[in-house]
Amino acid sequence: MTGTGGGQGGGDLLAEARGWLAQDPDPDTRAELSELIDRGDLAALEDRFRTKLEFGTAGLRGELGAGPNRMNRVTVMRAAAGLAAVLGPGRHVVIGYDARYKSDVFARDTAAVLTGAGLHASLLPHPLPTPVLAFAVRHLGADAGVTVTASHNPPRDNGYKVYWGDGSQIVPPVDAEISAAIDAVGPVDRLPLHAPGTLTELGEEVVAAYLAAVTSLPLGEARDLRVAYTPLHGVGAATLDAAFRAAGFEPPVAVVEQRDPDPRFPTVSFPNPEEPGAMDLAVALAAKLRADLVLANDPDADRCAVGVPLPDGTCRMLTGDEVGGLLAEHVITHTTGDRMVATTIVSSTLLGKIAQAHGVRYGETLTGFKWIIRAGPGLVFGYEEAIGYSIGADAGAGADARLPVRDKDGIGAALTVAAIAATAKRTGRTLLDLLDDQARRYGLHATSQLSFRVADLSLITAAMSRLRATPPTTLGGRAVTRADDLARGDGGLPTTDGLRYHLAGDARVVIRPSGTEPKLKCYLEVVIPAPDDVPTARTNATATLDTLKTDLTTLLAL
Repeated sequence: MTGTGGGQGGGDLLAEARGWLAQDPDPDTRAELSELIDRGDLAALEDRFRTKLEFGTAGLRGELGAGPNRMNRVTVMRAAAGLAAVLGPGRHVVIGYDARYKSDVFARDTAAVLTGAGLHASLLPHPLPTPVLAFAVRHLGADAGVTVTASHNPPRDNGYKVYWGDGSQIVPPVDAEISAAIDAVGPVDRLPLHAPGTLTELGEEVVAAYLAAVTSLPLGEARDLRVAYTPLHGVGAATLDAAFRAAGFEPPVAVVEQRDPDPRFPTVSFPNPEEPGAMDLAVALAAKLRADLVLANDPDADRCAVGVPLPDGTCRMLTGDEVGGLLAEHVITHTTGDRMVATTIVSSTLLGKIAQAHGVRYGETLTGFKWIIRAGPGLVFGYEEAIGYSIGADAGAGADARLPVRDKDGIGAALTVAAIAATAKRTGRTLLDLLDDQARRYGLHATSQLSFRVADLSLITAAMSRLRATPPTTLGGRAVTRADDLARGDGGLPTTDGLRYHLAGDARVVIRPSGTEPKLKCYLEVVIPAPDDVPTARTNATATLDTLKTDLTTLLAL
């Protein structure tokens, strides 16, 4: 997350840059910064030093490079020192990392700072999916966890995410405490590093424990399924392959060009399965294989995309809400006892209806898995529309025992979706048939998104201000029946920067800035009650969503 700050005079700016250079242990960023100083490139220095990456509930995320407004070894060591100060000596932190540029270096820097401060650090053995780290925190009884990843951000980005001892992402006030401790850190070249005997280099046993946990999810008995898969140059392939084998499935056939980790992400514009074109190679592979299912993970494998190949060689990609509905009903029907399912304010309203029909509790939270996972006791399934899911099972006493991973888990989700698809295949059906069944039972809940990526974050601020000053009275030809300003706490949730419009005819629009990318995001939903003719209902719903998108594009002027 990037903060704001005022400009500086050239002399002050050069002095700050030289001070940063003096403590920087990385030859790459030292060379970059030295060149900028030698050239007197004040514009480039201003961009790197006029503000800083702010530590928040999403941790740190930003472009690699020199200076406080970039991800680099100094930034990471300061973050580790701040975390160490909040935790205190003697505490245990597990560290994981993905395969992006510098991720392994940042992970070892974190270990060096933590152990130097008197903490015990355990380092995962190689680049692994984020859910393995989240699992390992509780499995090893650690006090916190750190993973170095920028998830699905562009190649030049990296990030730093912190988990607490319950295995979930940090929330306030812990984030503010760590941020304040980071601000108090002096030059990193003065930090004590590498206390002997306080670093554990973990082996494959922690991965084996994770695999045992996810293969204990409710997977049924059907295993006949052919899957085309892509990890999008990320770290998911080996773990997913091992999970499928351990569960008795034929391993997915991976897209060769995207199978191995590659921080360049050479075949995609953005390494995000939701972005246009990202799934093209997987869809082509599915057609070649005559596959039953298409699966994808994002680069750190905490999210899962799902598609159903069609006879004409194309593929129907499911929305996160559609997958969430299928997974929810599967988990509910394969678990017992007092249970809760939860999702966010921007996800479909379908989950609430499924929960009501099955007599389980339902929770609605702010966006982000850090909130979903805290929805309430007995949580057995949580999801967000951005293709993130946490799958639970019956696992003895205690609510925590239900969820092996208290965060998004793209491996566990892929495995469970495969189980649902294999069961459907036994009777000649697909996931699309199951979606039609749900539409008849609960009503067709059609959702879509509209995102605006900007170069200047002030454009998003201005757009939100315009909407608050002059709220729309109609959208997509439907009257706005109620407007909620989530920044005021409308709707009974903690405040967040967002607007929610309820429309006549059971439709809804939520508008909010992204928490991790320079985007303004719009979430659209249209509900058609229990249609007999589901295909026609889908066509009509899609037309309504398209009209809403056209109106929003004009309204937001981005």
